[in-house]
Amino acid sequence: MDKKKEKEIPGASNGIGTSSFKEKLFGTDGVRGVANQLPMTSEVAMAIGRATAFLFCRKDNKGLPKNMKVVIGKDTRLSGYMLENALSAGFCSMGARVFLVGPLPTPGIAFITRSMRADAGVVISASHNAFHYNGIKIFDRNGFKLPDQKEHEIEQAMYSEELEKYRPTMEFVGKASRIDDALGRYIVYIKNTFPEELTLDGIRVVLDCANGAAYKLAPIVFEELGAEVFPIHCSPNGRNINDACGAVYPQAMSKAVHQHRAEIGIALDGDADRLILADETGDIVDGDQILAICALHMLKENMLRDKTVVITPMSNMGLEVAIRKAGGKVVKAPVGDRYIVESMRQHNLNLGGEQSGHIIFLDHSTTGDALVAALKVLAIMKKTGKKLSELKQQMNQYPQVLENVFVRSKEDLKQFPKIVGAIKKVEEALGENGRVLVRYSGTEPLARVMVEGEDFQKIREYVQEIAHTIRAQLG
Repeated sequence: MDKKKEKEIPGASNGIGTSSFKEKLFGTDGVRGVANQLPMTSEVAMAIGRATAFLFCRKDNKGLPKNMKVVIGKDTRLSGYMLENALSAGFCSMGARVFLVGPLPTPGIAFITRSMRADAGVVISASHNAFHYNGIKIFDRNGFKLPDQKEHEIEQAMYSEELEKYRPTMEFVGKASRIDDALGRYIVYIKNTFPEELTLDGIRVVLDCANGAAYKLAPIVFEELGAEVFPIHCSPNGRNINDACGAVYPQAMSKAVHQHRAEIGIALDGDADRLILADETGDIVDGDQILAICALHMLKENMLRDKTVVITPMSNMGLEVAIRKAGGKVVKAPVGDRYIVESMRQHNLNLGGEQSGHIIFLDHSTTGDALVAALKVLAIMKKTGKKLSELKQQMNQYPQVLENVFVRSKEDLKQFPKIVGAIKKVEEALGENGRVLVRYSGTEPLARVMVEGEDFQKIREYVQEIAHTIRAQLG
């Protein structure tokens, strides 16, 4: 570890243990890591709570905290209890009023934050990762994830001597309480995004909740709208979240569609902000195809603002071709739903998403919401009378191969001539009939190698060549 970048959280090593870590905490989607190891320790979580309260707190004319409210929710990971208590303690130590909602999807926590006029919302989740990981994501009062600059300010506040001086006492110490009806509030909100004149009567739905945050509420939403629901992976035990199930492993959903002769399969990830579908034949429908279905329908109905969709460099070339062919346009944002939302707000657009299944309908939600996206597709199926297998054919997918390569450290790839050479060689071979994208994961020690082209066998070989070179240099 670079000693120059090490910092000490004030007060975190007084008999509790050392809490030194690199200054950069926040990645592309909050803070993330193995639970109970730096940076995902209770000491760091408490410091994040204190620093966030310090920055977000409204103060009266005496400089004392004034009516600060924060909503804290989580998914179903075992470590969620530990981090929830630590964050709550951090906020309360700064005089904040904390509202705990328990297991709730990430978009649900954003919704509750907005509806309660809270000053901030916090999600304890590592999204699609395995149970031993966890993470912390922060929303502002409007339910939007914080921009890079605000996250940087939180990091700086954590190390600030000024923060240590600010310790409310007596009646100014904060308190925490639970919101018992958060699930009910969110269910009503989700159902209101589905057209009032439609029902899901007669539709058989396989619903894979990934043993995650939506395990209790998601079946209720679809059942109350009239669907016959076959739920799977809805029994979380703290350790089975995303375990060979959900949006990252949709094979179980696909198999269940065949078993139950369902019209659609719906797979969520651990915090229910990602959606992957299966059509009535069991074939997987990914985020790009979902985005194409929704964008083309919204274009036809004149509902797509400025006829433009926000996508990412990871999006399949077929998506852009389909949208342009229908008279639409695309704007490209960096990978990650936070950056997609920032681009949507900047350009005043209402639809964006990425291949992994983050689909954002900004008219309804401030972040990716798998349940909203699933209901949008179901509404299109009902309105058009078409099966999902027909709707997905509106986009012709280009063959695409992705391989994740473990790396010891995320060094600038341009510093390695062999890696640069391997990428350039493939790009020249593809010409205008394909593309190469190599980037680091924002949440894991991985380099992601993606090659897209017309010949599947060739692009698979190209991916292996680049991955082998990266592994030899950085593995």
